Amino acid sequence: MKLVSAVIKPFKLDDVREALSEIGIQGITVTEVKGFGRQKGHTELYRGAEYVVDFLPKVKIEAAIDETMLDQVIEAISKTANTGKIGDGKIFVTPLEQAIRIRTGETDVDAL
Repeated sequence: MKLVSAVIKPFKLDDVREALSEIGIQGITVTEVKGFGRQKGHTELYRGAEYVVDFLPKVKIEAAIDETMLDQVIEAISKTANTGKIGDGKIFVTPLEQAIRIRTGETDVDAL
């Protein structure tokens, strides 16, 4: 099993959710986050004063998946979250040792 975490632009969330749904991913967790990478923030003008916005709004999507789905999930997220501009985001893949469905007690792949 793998845990796939993707940090993407917020307006791409619905597209990514639909793409994951189409390939059979049944559950995801979405968190609103802030951060920066190569973008390094930007300056804005507010009430006549210029200030630096260090952290940009992003969305973090997490999905626990069976390892056989990994390439499809990465491709679905990569294609739908891509705008071709800086700040499109990142995908992280980590091993997932165990998953347990609390309601039924199912474990591992059955719990996904």
